[in-house]
Amino acid sequence: MASMNLHEFNYHARQERAELVWEYGRFLCIRYKGGCSIVLYHMGEFFAEVWYSPTQNRIKLVRGFSSQANLEPYLKMINLKTLMG
Repeated sequence: MASMNLHEFNYHARQERAELVWEYGRFLCIRYKGGCSIVLYHMGEFFAEVWYSPTQNRIKLVRGFSSQANLEPYLKMINLKTLMG
């Protein structure tokens, strides 16, 4: 992926963001909340979440972020040191 930053990623429409995640993202882990499967991906310079509703069979949200606060729900499931290198 040509180095896309977080702002450029979030500028795209939801479906385009999903396609970028599937093409360039590195799967890290999955969690569940409010009936959704929330999948975390590493996108190089930032992270992305894909919120999928199995009951509706659709992607509800795709968002990119770089803040540590948004990583909090995942910190016990992933080792961030493995991403450095």
